[in-house]
Amino acid sequence: MKQNFRLFFCWAAITVILLSSTLTPAYAFEPKDQNYYERFQGKGISISVYNWGEYICNGGDGLMNVNEEFTKLTDIKVNYTNYATNEELYAKMKSGGSNYDVIFPSDYMIARMMKENMLAPLNHENIPNASYINPLFHDNSYDPGNVYSIPYTWGTVVIIYNKNKIKEPIESWQVLWDERYKNEILMFSNSRDAFGIALKALGYSLNSEDPKELREATDLLKEQKPFVQSYVMDQIFDKMEANEAMIAPYYAGDAISMMESNEDLAVAFPKEGTNLFVDAVCIPANSDNQEAAEMYINFLNEPKVAADNIEYIGYSSPNLAAFDLLDEEIQNNEIIYPSMEILEQSEQFINLSDETNLRMDQLWTEVLASKGSFLSWGFAPVVTILALFATKNWMKYNRRKKRKRMVDE
Repeated sequence: MKQNFRLFFCWAAITVILLSSTLTPAYAFEPKDQNYYERFQGKGISISVYNWGEYICNGGDGLMNVNEEFTKLTDIKVNYTNYATNEELYAKMKSGGSNYDVIFPSDYMIARMMKENMLAPLNHENIPNASYINPLFHDNSYDPGNVYSIPYTWGTVVIIYNKNKIKEPIESWQVLWDERYKNEILMFSNSRDAFGIALKALGYSLNSEDPKELREATDLLKEQKPFVQSYVMDQIFDKMEANEAMIAPYYAGDAISMMESNEDLAVAFPKEGTNLFVDAVCIPANSDNQEAAEMYINFLNEPKVAADNIEYIGYSSPNLAAFDLLDEEIQNNEIIYPSMEILEQSEQFINLSDETNLRMDQLWTEVLASKGSFLSWGFAPVVTILALFATKNWMKYNRRKKRKRMVDE
């Protein structure tokens, strides 16, 4: 009887715990101004949000599900979809096939969209939380005064390397041209980042439009090609985490993620300076719900929302109130929040002239067509060669891989 009573008591306790966890909200959030968010309740409004993949907190690890909390607070439904590149975002909007209310382009793409009248000027009275944005991000080269955009995240391009294989200090972009690391170097597969690094290595601005300087950068990239194992973007994660390469340039926030998966990895900031990039929130000019979209942008800048968001994303936050809520370990991480000395040496991308963009595309094609190492071609072309001697099914498989690679790039 005593044993049965104990068994009953245990089950009762478990039941209470389960009921408590069911009845207690998974996440409790109170905004700075509750009344602000009540304007559209009961009006059946929805907004379409177009963002990078994995670029907003979805409720994992005890953090906030940002879109769900926004809907719960405002009664505004969020239709949320993703894109992979700035160019994909631009092409989708330019085609006119879809209307969006909130987008997250990068700095140079914001400038391009502004030039083409694709963005709506923001009513800052509807975005009071923009006051939390660090003054360092008020006078951006791509959008002075944040007339069309509110900074969302920022970061730098760094050199990530395997410290067990590369023992000497890394101080310069020139290490990516070091013959000792032949076939162990990864390089950006997009022209803007690749040319930015080459221009910086030569001591020029990464926004140079001087034909002579761009020619020098082209020749330098062609000199590098025999040492390059692969030109990559997201493939860098698998390669660096699995020790399949020694060294690569990439974005600081993603470098942190790779370092968490492989403790042998480390980061260096080149002495010549680097790219300081900003991703920001904008409203397309053809939005049908600008006020609701501005409410969404304001919500993203609630300190707790922005703090959870940035903890999930892993990049740096321009929101000072959100920064104050982060753990000291994150605040003091010099990769995520580098020193002012490093920031002062950094440059933001600006939108280049149409003539320069065309020239850079042509020069990048020239770089890729130049002679390089067998490994620098990447995996897919190697499979293509082997497929000439393989079965028909292997040929079909390779064509599918090639199409996928083109989409990724």
